[in-house]
Amino acid sequence: MLTPYRRLLATPGALAFSIPGMIARLPIAMTYLSVTFVVIHETDSYTLAGTISTGAALINAAFSPIWSRKADQLGQAKVLRFTIPAYITFGLLFIFTITHNAPTFIWMSFIFIAEAFLPNIGGLVRRRWLHTLEENEGGRPLINTAYSFEALVDEIVFVVGPLVASAAAISIAPQAGMYFAFSFMSVGTGLYILQKKSEPPPHPKVEGEKRTAVLAIPHVQAVFVMYIFLGACFMSTTLSTIAFADQHGAKSSTGPLLAIWSAGSGVAAIINGVIKWKITDGKKFIYLVFIMIFATIPLLFSHSLLVLGIVLFLNGFGIAPIIISGYAIVEKSVPAAKVTEAFAWVIAGLQIGNALPGPVTGYMIDHYGAEKSFIVPVIALLITILCFLPYLKAWRQLVKI
Repeated sequence: MLTPYRRLLATPGALAFSIPGMIARLPIAMTYLSVTFVVIHETDSYTLAGTISTGAALINAAFSPIWSRKADQLGQAKVLRFTIPAYITFGLLFIFTITHNAPTFIWMSFIFIAEAFLPNIGGLVRRRWLHTLEENEGGRPLINTAYSFEALVDEIVFVVGPLVASAAAISIAPQAGMYFAFSFMSVGTGLYILQKKSEPPPHPKVEGEKRTAVLAIPHVQAVFVMYIFLGACFMSTTLSTIAFADQHGAKSSTGPLLAIWSAGSGVAAIINGVIKWKITDGKKFIYLVFIMIFATIPLLFSHSLLVLGIVLFLNGFGIAPIIISGYAIVEKSVPAAKVTEAFAWVIAGLQIGNALPGPVTGYMIDHYGAEKSFIVPVIALLITILCFLPYLKAWRQLVKI
C-alpha cells in the first residue's frame, strides 16, 4: 500500500528539501497563537489580540502571492534570503516594543510588517517536488503522492506547532513561542536554501512581455473563490469546537478534539497518495465539496464530546483531499513560470476565509450555544457550492484536467 511513498521518498534529494521545509513551516502554526499569548499578557485584551491575529493573516494572504511570484521569477533561494531575515527582524521588534510598553500602533505595525514578509513555504516546497519529479524519469505519476505527503506534513505542523507554542508560553514566557518559531524558521529555511540541485529554475520576466495576472486566470480564480468559503467552514468549525468543549466544562479537551480532526485529514492524505484515481482532479474536487456537506451536517447533532470527536474525525477525511485537488488543479492551469504563485493564491483563499466567520460564529455561540453554531460551517459549504455558478464555464473545462 505504501509503495508510492517509498518511491517518492527515495527520489534523489527529496528528503533533503522536504524535511527542512517542514521545519520552516512550523512557525506558520505557532506565530498567530504566540502573538495572541503576548498581546493578551501585555494588554489583557482578547478583542485586540483577535483583531491583530486576523489583520496579520489578511496581510500575509495579500503579500505571500507576491513573494511566490518573485520566487518564480528570481528563484526560491534569492527570495528566502531576503524575506526571512526581514520577517524575523520585524517579529523581534514586535516583541521588544510590546514588552517595553511602546504605543500600540508601533508594535502593531511591526507584527503586520513581519507578516508581509512571510512567504508561502508550503507552496515553495510543493513547487520543488513538482520540479524534482519532472526531472526524474517516471516521476510525474508520483506528483499526487507528493501533494498528499505535503498535506500530511501540514497536518503534523498544525498539531505539533500549537503544542510547542502553548508549552513554551506556559512554562517559559508568553513570547517564548515566538522565539521558538523564529529558531525553526532560521534552521529550516537555512537548510532548505542549501539544497540547490532541487531548486526550480527561475523564469525571469522578459521586458515587453505581457503576463496575465495569475488570479485573473479563470481556472485559478474559480478555485480561489471557493477556497475562501472552505476556509470559512474550517475556521467556524474550529471556533465552534472550542466553544463546545468550554460549554461542556472540558476546556482541556479542545486540543485533543482538534487533533482528532487533523488526524482524520492526515489519514485521508495518506490514503489519497496511494490511490490511482480514475477521475480527474476537477471532478474529484466537485465530488468532495458535496461530500463535505454531508460530513459537516452531523456536527449539528453532536451532543457529547465523544460523538463530536467521532464526527470531527470523519469530517477531517474530506479536508486534505480537497486541498490536494485544489493544488493539482491550479498547477495544471498555469504555465511553469507561474506555478508557485498559483499555489500561494490557494492558501491565500483559505487565509481570507479564516478571517470571515469569527463574528457570525461568535454571535451564534453567545446567543444560541455551541451546538447550534455548527450551522455556520454548513452555511459556508452551501455558499461554496453556489460559487460554482459564476464559474460554470471554467468548471466544465476543469473537470477534464
